[in-house]
Amino acid sequence: MSSNVESSKKTGALEKLASSVTNWAERWFPDSYIFAVLAVAVVTIGALIAGIAPKAIATSFGDGYWSLIPFTMQMAIVIISGYVAASSPPAVKLINWLAKLPKSEKSAVAYIAFFTIMASLLNWAFSLVFGGLFVRALARRTDLRVDYRAAGAAGYLGLGATWALGLSSSAAQLQANAESIPKTLMPITGVIPFSETIFLPQSILMLVVLTAVSVVIAYLSAPNRERAVTAQDLNIDVTDDSQDIIEKPKQPGDWLEYSPILTILVVLLGLWWLGMEFQNKNVILAISNLNTYNFLFLILGMLLTWRPKRFLRLVGKAVPSAAGVLIQFPLYGSIAFILTKAAGPDGVTLSHHISNFFVSISTHDTFSALMGVYSAILGFFVPSGGGKWIIEAPYLMQAANELKVHLGWTVMVYNAAEALPNLINPFFMMALLGVLGLKARDIVGYTVTQLVVHAPLVIFMLWALGETLAYHPPVIP
Repeated sequence: MSSNVESSKKTGALEKLASSVTNWAERWFPDSYIFAVLAVAVVTIGALIAGIAPKAIATSFGDGYWSLIPFTMQMAIVIISGYVAASSPPAVKLINWLAKLPKSEKSAVAYIAFFTIMASLLNWAFSLVFGGLFVRALARRTDLRVDYRAAGAAGYLGLGATWALGLSSSAAQLQANAESIPKTLMPITGVIPFSETIFLPQSILMLVVLTAVSVVIAYLSAPNRERAVTAQDLNIDVTDDSQDIIEKPKQPGDWLEYSPILTILVVLLGLWWLGMEFQNKNVILAISNLNTYNFLFLILGMLLTWRPKRFLRLVGKAVPSAAGVLIQFPLYGSIAFILTKAAGPDGVTLSHHISNFFVSISTHDTFSALMGVYSAILGFFVPSGGGKWIIEAPYLMQAANELKVHLGWTVMVYNAAEALPNLINPFFMMALLGVLGLKARDIVGYTVTQLVVHAPLVIFMLWALGETLAYHPPVIP
């Protein structure tokens, strides 16, 4: 009896924390666009304090503004193609079947957290779309009153907890392939196979622990039926788009819009190319390429919607969801350039100043924990999906060599810590929020609850597990 009471208190405490932060965020947490502009201001002030000239800062701001355009378009297509594919009649049937599995409101949120985390280990972009459509399907159930905000936060946990610990890790992928490693980085790191990064027993243990903790927190922090705020309460339409009725063509010129003939032609050409792509490359590396991933989902969306009319209708519904990505990602490109390109009179950038500070106070025993803190802080201002590893790797890995720290574990320190700021930075949230029709302030209360537990746990594991690994010099082919 006493254990049940104690469990109830714990559950109530987490629910209260999530609810309190959510209530605060709804009043005080800015829109994601304002959040991005504020980040520009903070980084600019930091650069000025570091002695970087205003002209250099302004130049970097302008030069970097369009630097993320390819990635911006990729993310927009992630939203559109994923929405179309997941809203097609066959996909909706599968998602609706999965949505029938949970038996209670809290277990529904836990299911979303678990499946989203598993999806992120294969591909982080897929986890966003899958999580969003899974949440929408559960929101359509009339027998459950699932809190739409808590469910949305659970659908984001792949990006905020584990994605970089799986095959999605671009840092681990880059270091495992000699052809991908820049010539200037090769002498410092050599080739580091997956067996020394994501497949280390220590890495797998960290993944298992974070998955279990994330699912438990999602379950315990989700509001009960009586306190749940549903999609209907928020006036959000979660209609099953697969039920669209495709009428017959009204004019002869409309006939091809309703016929699958052109769809079949394009799909066959696309599948032919994809077959060659997977034949010539490692399957995991190929699907982790966002261009290949987006192409696959566009072709899949065309096939599953069958008729161009339905395909175009769903594209039209998906496009507004990408608006935030299109207008905000350029600001993050400017932030990245101010941090990494704007140099002071000594030729040192702000990111290098930050890195040098952490390296200067590090020892062999504290390096992993301090580098985790550094990576999390920088990742808050430059969310990159792992892309900034190219910038940071030379000085981080050189420091690891000097302090005799396991090089593969240093990659995992970067991976694990980089996911932490995603829990409060709206950068990657926008793709999911676009599908859900929510704002960052709606789910941040629940993601902050995760962060409160994750941050000390991750830093502790980075230190403790790193102590079990011995240093090996870089293997240079």
